[in-house]
Amino acid sequence: MFKKILIANRGEIACRVIKTARRMGIRTVAVYSEADAGARHVRMADEAVCIGAPPPKESYLVVDKIIAAAMATGAQAIHPGYGFLSENEDFARACEKNGIVFIGPPLYALRAMGSKSEAKKLMEKAGVPLTPGYHGDNQDPDFLRQQADGIGYPVLIKAAAGGGGKGMRAVDRSEDFLDALASCKREAASSFGDQHVLIEKYLQRPRHIEFQVFGDSHGNCVYLFERDCSVQRRHQKVLEEAPAPNMTPARRAAMGKAAVDAAKAVGYVGAGTVEFIVNHDGTFYFMEMNTRLQVEHPVTEMITGLDLVEWQLRVGAGETLPLQQEQLVIRGHALEARIYAEDPDKGFLPSIGRLIHLAPPAETLHVRVDTGVEQDDEISPHYDPMIAKLIVWDESREQALARMLQALADYRVVGVSNNIGFLSRVVACPAFAQADLDTGLIERERAFLFPEAAEPPAEAWLVAALAELIRDQQYAAAEATASSDPHSPWHARDGWRLNGNARREIKLRAGDTERVVNAGYAGDSFTLEFEGQRTTASGRFTGSSELRVDLGGRRINVTVVSANGKRHVFIDGISFIFAAIDPLFHAGSGGGAEGGLTAPMPGKVIALIAEVGAKVEKGAPLLILEAMKMEHTIAAPASGTVKAFCFNVGEQVSDGAELVEFEIEQKQT
Repeated sequence: MFKKILIANRGEIACRVIKTARRMGIRTVAVYSEADAGARHVRMADEAVCIGAPPPKESYLVVDKIIAAAMATGAQAIHPGYGFLSENEDFARACEKNGIVFIGPPLYALRAMGSKSEAKKLMEKAGVPLTPGYHGDNQDPDFLRQQADGIGYPVLIKAAAGGGGKGMRAVDRSEDFLDALASCKREAASSFGDQHVLIEKYLQRPRHIEFQVFGDSHGNCVYLFERDCSVQRRHQKVLEEAPAPNMTPARRAAMGKAAVDAAKAVGYVGAGTVEFIVNHDGTFYFMEMNTRLQVEHPVTEMITGLDLVEWQLRVGAGETLPLQQEQLVIRGHALEARIYAEDPDKGFLPSIGRLIHLAPPAETLHVRVDTGVEQDDEISPHYDPMIAKLIVWDESREQALARMLQALADYRVVGVSNNIGFLSRVVACPAFAQADLDTGLIERERAFLFPEAAEPPAEAWLVAALAELIRDQQYAAAEATASSDPHSPWHARDGWRLNGNARREIKLRAGDTERVVNAGYAGDSFTLEFEGQRTTASGRFTGSSELRVDLGGRRINVTVVSANGKRHVFIDGISFIFAAIDPLFHAGSGGGAEGGLTAPMPGKVIALIAEVGAKVEKGAPLLILEAMKMEHTIAAPASGTVKAFCFNVGEQVSDGAELVEFEIEQKQT
């Protein structure tokens, strides 16, 4: 077995590998960019080496720098994690050349499966069912559109070297094909350095089911059952589960055999995933093979009781598979939710910033949290905005769903937008709960998953006001302690007055709604009046943000985090954001230029679509911004005229920078 390995990755997967390596007595070396100097994976590893500037092309994607780090530290093997160089043939070849074990498949398997087009050809020869499509080398745009027209719409354009939903576009009409192709190629080039695409028939309401396979260098190959990854947004997985709901033993055996046949066709060694598109009638088609460990591998670990990273290390060291097919069994049901720094209500736009407050649910035999960040860490614009993977297990799917809802309710994140509320709605969605699954579930259930914003309930307003009162008293007590006369009655903020207790107005804002809570002091408690109702309230902070509350005799435990002028109130798994309004502060009319369009995050302008001087309709695309490896189209907020662009193609923009001078059309009255 190896004595020391280097992990050529970052974030949660690097931390995940370190955890297993440490349990096995293997020392670890982390690599990091300048942006990750204080990252969790760097803190966890036994050694760490800086490999360059923040952009991945200058650090995590530079083969020579990673090989040099491995040689300098005496690492015997490199674990690539997922993404970055995990499926890069040149990287695996460089490892082999320098006598370093690449903990992944052999070069010939990477070569065969590294291109989706070549993989399709190979699978066709092996008798694995394929989706109708074009997988050839001719990349002429007009030729590709002809192929799409012949296949019949809708079609899916996919980056041949892609993954993770990047470089992928669904097209419904021939006239939209060329624009979608250009966008797909740009994103593929940015993410994978390869513009080659393939075209496939886009199946209606399919399920996305993948099989975990494992092979060793002694000719053994098994499948460790399946995962259902049908819940996706922008072709990226959101929720995964194992085993797949409604999977019959016969279908599992047939798909498992096809997965093993696919792996054996290339003499596969190590962990891999064979992905299938499955129709509701049970027919299935090979989609692709990922020659690495998948993001969602923990659900397989939870239902099998196995550590797949340990299997990778053992197979990489030349050992045989620990178990044979007949020894593998399924126990219970597991789900994984990807906790992302993103705003679902804004098209899942990534969010960046400091994690001011981060409190995941407690880990137990039923709940697992795989993460690469801790409180006060930064979500950087340079990398994937994942905060954590939340995994739950129980004896049945119904019980696992209940576990997931509770675990999501216990998750607290402040500092960046996040998808926790959205994930809770997905799990609670009747279609998901009843296992009515397909890759279009999120769009199909938009009404349930994206409800109209509602005003916070009275209870949330009262808790926010009570927290203000208690923190005010805590602040006064701290001031008294630090003063020269700590026992002076002038420090007290208990509402005492000569002719009766004082009353106080607490003004709060939630979104565009402002409300007033009138507070009266009553010894150790308060009398709160809100919307004509009077409630006796008291409470105390049991930590920096945990508040134990009594509202009219009802006791509840809540979390209230104050950050950047906002009060984040978490009650029963739902978060509400309030701003306290200072009655002595009067804001001017201010405001920027009418129609100004700003960058939602740091990025690079990659295309100017509209022409200066052109009159456009609301929603018309104006420019394309590339940020966090994804393209974001900036659209006209209303009908109007494009006056000027503030940046040229290729220029970097900062968060909040004005992108377009736009004049909104004045409606005639």
